[in-house]
Amino acid sequence: MTGLPQGKKRAMKVTFDIDCTPEEARAFIGLPNIAPMQERLMKAMEGKLHDNLNSLDPESLMKTWLPMSFQGWNDMQKSFWDQMTKAGGMAAPGFTNPAANAEAGEKESQSKK
Repeated sequence: MTGLPQGKKRAMKVTFDIDCTPEEARAFIGLPNIAPMQERLMKAMEGKLHDNLNSLDPESLMKTWLPMSFQGWNDMQKSFWDQMTKAGGMAAPGFTNPAANAEAGEKESQSKK
């Protein structure tokens, strides 16, 4: 071998171009044909998705998205403000929780009746 330093070997690159479909390639390698099973699975999934979409209305969506502890938007807003004031420490001077204020106002109006 002339022209190459000692210990170096020549590398050879070989490329094969195979023109076949994915089904033919799977059969050649020996993989099983799962197309019928995949079709049945997709039909079942489509049926379940269709049934679920038909059963969803805005009220049931809100029940699934919000925890059971929230009875209404006021509870959710109060919880949000409580968490924010806990995370930030003490509230800024003059800052009041709008949800707590609304709740206090409702209790006062009910007690006056």
